[in-house]
Amino acid sequence: MSIPQHLRDFETMNSRVTTERGKPGTGARGGFALITVVLVTLVAAALVTSAIVVGSGHMLANRYYDQATLLEDLAVEGLELGRAIVNSGKAGVYPDSGYVELIKGEAVKDGLGQTIPGLKRWVYVGPTGSTSGQYGVFGSIVSVVEDGSGAVQVRRSQVFQESFAKYAYFTDFEPSNISFGGGDQIWGPVHTNSDLKIYSSGATFHGEARTAGRVQGAAYGTFKQGYEEYVATIPMPSTADLNKLQAQAASGSMDFTGSSSGGHGESDFRIEFVAIDLNGDGDTTDDNEGFIKAYRAYSSDWSWVGAERVSDMRNHRNCGDYHSGQWISADDHVYSSSSHDALDALVASSRRCFLGGANEMNPGGVFVADDGEGRWLQWPGTVSPLLTGRADADYLWPISRALNPDFKGVIYVDGDVMISGVVRGRVTLAATDDIIIGDDVIYSVDPGAGTCTDMLGMFAGDDVIIADNTINAPAQPASGWNHRSYDDTRSEFIHGVVLALDIFTVENFNSGSTNDEWCESQVWGRGCIYLSGGIIQNTRGAVGTTAGTGGLKRYSYDTCGQTDPPPYFPTTGHFAKGQVFNIDPVGFDIAKLFERLTTN
Repeated sequence: MSIPQHLRDFETMNSRVTTERGKPGTGARGGFALITVVLVTLVAAALVTSAIVVGSGHMLANRYYDQATLLEDLAVEGLELGRAIVNSGKAGVYPDSGYVELIKGEAVKDGLGQTIPGLKRWVYVGPTGSTSGQYGVFGSIVSVVEDGSGAVQVRRSQVFQESFAKYAYFTDFEPSNISFGGGDQIWGPVHTNSDLKIYSSGATFHGEARTAGRVQGAAYGTFKQGYEEYVATIPMPSTADLNKLQAQAASGSMDFTGSSSGGHGESDFRIEFVAIDLNGDGDTTDDNEGFIKAYRAYSSDWSWVGAERVSDMRNHRNCGDYHSGQWISADDHVYSSSSHDALDALVASSRRCFLGGANEMNPGGVFVADDGEGRWLQWPGTVSPLLTGRADADYLWPISRALNPDFKGVIYVDGDVMISGVVRGRVTLAATDDIIIGDDVIYSVDPGAGTCTDMLGMFAGDDVIIADNTINAPAQPASGWNHRSYDDTRSEFIHGVVLALDIFTVENFNSGSTNDEWCESQVWGRGCIYLSGGIIQNTRGAVGTTAGTGGLKRYSYDTCGQTDPPPYFPTTGHFAKGQVFNIDPVGFDIAKLFERLTTN
């Protein structure tokens, strides 16, 4: 049988194809394999290239990150270098205005002292914020680091000088015969440029304790935050620092001439702090409710102004008792009366003593501008209509910006001054000689509330003294009689930070009663001294004796002294670190930065 021609052609073609595919490396099958190999090779090459590119990019990113981190760390390091320089105490390092260049494009070194190639650093410092000093001394340190490629990091740190008000206790010198002991409890920071001494009766320090000397009797002390010995000394403020405050006080009409004679703890000039509820809301916490009154005696009769102690109180004009709501002085009682004489008045349950000029001693218990023994000084500024109707309206000196726009928070007295009353506001009282505490000095808002509403700084060119008068100490109405109290409280209450360029003390601390006023559960001579604030003094003064004379310490620390110190209060000169900020290096200009950070 013969095969058709078209079938023979198909068979021949199929046989040819089969034969050619069967030969290795030839024909259609070999060509397809070659293409596959080429494609796989290209893909592999692309993957390798991508891996190289990605790896290279990752290495570059890591290198950039490492360099940026290095620059940032070195910029922050520059801030601390700058702070160390300004704390070195070198004159002229910290400017009064503008800024100075502390480090001028110097090469940067690593921790081993080796220069890091290509890096340079600049550091600047200057005052920023409010530069008046009223709220403290504030500034900024700026650190700039750059490398050879043009990469730059800029950092700014706020700095502030620590106020002496931060201390619960500070002395330049500790006498050999005075030490901590008797279970003293000291809260807040403690520093002395002398040895810190502790009696075997023990003391507890709840804050940091630092001494430029050593701790004597350390085994008798309990240190909640440890202690440091042989630290750097901190110089006390000077009379020059005090005298600078006169100009600040004068701008607000708070510049006074005080007492220039008299004994220790005596003054014929006194200032009384007054808090008045102007808006009738039941409190005296509003910003405009703080005032002072100033009283001057006509003669140097210290007994009249300060209720000084006398050997026979029966002729005392500041002490007496109440009759049907009206106070009558002992001097106005009839001696040897069969009914009620001066001695009866001085032992009556309603007996009281007052400082000179007090309303209670006037007929009807009302304000009298001139009582014949002295006069209240008239306020020279504009009297607020909020005081309309008050008899003493013209004699109230505002210690707030609201009613005294030029007030800068400073009262300055050339001489001695006696103080008392209720403080509403933030005030530094500076006196070239002694500040004498004639009666309680307290805040309108208790410092225990922690609101920092009120703050008083007492800056004395000589001593700060708790007066030995018939208000602060029990007295004998006449020879042979028992001691009696003549105040509304049997303890002394003092709110504020004391800074004495000599000593803080109790007048006649080693004499008088030993057991006539209770201090909490313990009978004592003059009761407790409740001081809430801090005590800074050149030499540690005595306030009592172990025999029971003077007062018994009950001090507490007001943390507001550290965070919100009194206006223009002296600073230690040491700059502490505040917040740190990143500064955009694009268009950075150091002069414009300080101009922008400084207010008028």
